[in-house]
Amino acid sequence: MRAFVRLRLPDGATVELGHGDLVGRLWSAAAQIADARVSEAHAMVSLRGQELMLLALRGRFAVDGKSRGALPLATGQRIALAEGLELVVEEVVLPAAVFAIEGDGLPRVVVTGVCSLLTRPRPELVPRLVPDAPAWVWGDGEEWRLSIGGVARAVKPGDTWELDGRTFRAAAMSLDETGRTATRLDGGVSRPLRVVASFETVHVHPRGGEPLVLSGLAARLVSEVVAFGRPVPWEVLARELWRDEDDPHLLRHKLDVNLSRLRARLREGGVRPDVVRSDGFGHVELFLRDGDEVEDRT
Repeated sequence: MRAFVRLRLPDGATVELGHGDLVGRLWSAAAQIADARVSEAHAMVSLRGQELMLLALRGRFAVDGKSRGALPLATGQRIALAEGLELVVEEVVLPAAVFAIEGDGLPRVVVTGVCSLLTRPRPELVPRLVPDAPAWVWGDGEEWRLSIGGVARAVKPGDTWELDGRTFRAAAMSLDETGRTATRLDGGVSRPLRVVASFETVHVHPRGGEPLVLSGLAARLVSEVVAFGRPVPWEVLARELWRDEDDPHLLRHKLDVNLSRLRARLREGGVRPDVVRSDGFGHVELFLRDGDEVEDRT
């Protein structure tokens, strides 16, 4: 119950990457490549319905000499990150359903690799090992394991458990479900929007209303998400905003605080606050509805 791609790296090592895993120089990248021509977060594997995709983030890649920004992964592909620096797709595994977790305050989220289940300040499934997390979930190739308080046990779809006063459940999630975009109404005005992003300022124009002008960190946050053009892992986004901060816990705190401030500013300006939101998979995305427009001047 795990969708993954097995890649052979330039040094000959093989790694398995699932939804949300990164290729790049970043220490937390599942496929870490120590080469100056590779970006910290060069590309990301994403499960989109019936396909595993490789999506360019801060770098491009090429297949058969053609530059690509997105690629459906298939066995035998040779993906060039730079001249003489290739990834080889050895296997792509797409089961009928994937393992997921949901619960009180947590939408259904695909589990990939080792994940940490957090409960504060809000329920979240983080795709990495957080040492002080109240629970960890991982797969060993044959079954999924759940560890709470240092005690590990097998877990399967339908199982439930309590954690810090909340109930969580393991579930099977069909590949069709993973391709859907959830629509969540968080209040605010639902008129079509035009977003003009230029890093230092962002203008949000609700149709028939007064434009809202963002500046400072709020503008940079929106502009970075616009520039990526797709859901971006929270840590990648945070490192773009705070390049001198190395502590992942502080990075997460800073991002959460500024996302909260951004939502409040949007709400005060009569704009729906979910324009920039978490997608439930550890990524931050620009959430557009029918009629919304974006102009990227970054």
